[in-house]
Amino acid sequence: MSANFEPVAIAGKSDEGLSLFRLLDPEILANPYPLYRRLRTEDPVHWDPFLHAWIVTRHADVLQVLHSFSANRSPTPEQLESMGLSAVNPIAQIMVRQMLFMDAPAHTRLRSLASAAFTQSRVAQMRSHIQAIADSLLDAVVAKGQLDVIADFAGPLPAIVTAEMLGVPVADFDKLKNWSMDFAEMFGNFQHNPNRFSHVLRSVDEMTAYFRAAMQEQRESPREGLVTAFMTAEIDGSKLSDEEIVANLIVTMVGGQETTTNLIGNGLLTLLRHPDQMAALQQDFARIPAAIDEMLRYESPIQHTVRLAPADCMLGDKQIRKRQAVMAVMGAANRDPERFPDPDRFDIGRRDNRHLAFGAGAHTCFGAPLARLEGQIAFETMFRRLANIRLDTTPLIWRYNLGFRGLNALPVSFESKPS
Repeated sequence: MSANFEPVAIAGKSDEGLSLFRLLDPEILANPYPLYRRLRTEDPVHWDPFLHAWIVTRHADVLQVLHSFSANRSPTPEQLESMGLSAVNPIAQIMVRQMLFMDAPAHTRLRSLASAAFTQSRVAQMRSHIQAIADSLLDAVVAKGQLDVIADFAGPLPAIVTAEMLGVPVADFDKLKNWSMDFAEMFGNFQHNPNRFSHVLRSVDEMTAYFRAAMQEQRESPREGLVTAFMTAEIDGSKLSDEEIVANLIVTMVGGQETTTNLIGNGLLTLLRHPDQMAALQQDFARIPAAIDEMLRYESPIQHTVRLAPADCMLGDKQIRKRQAVMAVMGAANRDPERFPDPDRFDIGRRDNRHLAFGAGAHTCFGAPLARLEGQIAFETMFRRLANIRLDTTPLIWRYNLGFRGLNALPVSFESKPS
């Protein structure tokens, strides 16, 4: 949902072959990096007429967009009404209140509350508990010698942890996971799939009702977690409205799950495709934290985000008009040879690996410390308990989500190690 503008004359001739619309092709979606390379090389600030947005792929330009362009890009319900899109209003009512779509000072106000739950010290305290969850998930499948890494491990692990961070029943983690995947469709895709729209709307209604019920229950019986934290917090003497609380519980729930699930799934697939790097990790668990960052750079769980130009400006050699949509492609920036030598090589020993997988600037993902910890625990637990992990022959299918990069399934076989 971004403002649509036609390019100014200086934009030059468009090339259908460079459009990110090509990600709708499953083969391109499975490996978007040749397309990104063409964009960086041939037209690094590219007007995409199919998406009505500028596509930015160089590391330096993406960094500039993330630091200085506006995140306030969601249309208001009134704007949708005027465009004859009133059916989208239930979604817009939530998105306009989410910190993801806000600039300072409103963004600062909400982020300060949410990020308090994800500090380094608090996340570190959760290590043993996350370890117990990871072990219990593998306990359920280790005797079989097979598992779907996504369905059996990478999906449930962050869903359970997120439920606990929110302060809702852990037994509801399946609901949270399904709602998260539905809502991620709106963040990740350039346009809504008409056949899925009614389903997404239903999920939005269900999430809203769920969190309102949780708020009502915790007014009477407060418990540790973001639901109670949001309800009791005061900033400069003002409290969050119920609508703000619900909207930001939803965005925290989605962010807390999608990034980590994709990190674990994409990371293990990459290791299976680079057995020398996998062997190095299995021999030395101390290398896992650095390997996590290389996984994040190499196969970024979130591939792009949209910003709006705050004023007329030059980006590269192109003139960007105020409020034009600019798509910052972090997945391309993380493969920019001007920033990362030999960027298409997966190297767990890579130095100076300050990637953009978690964004940059004011909107850097506040859940990054938790995602990293969950990833570290997930890989250490798999390597400690599973031997000879190998990919099944089933063809891999990437999720039909152009912004959140992840697999539908990752079936593997293994031998269990002695306890």
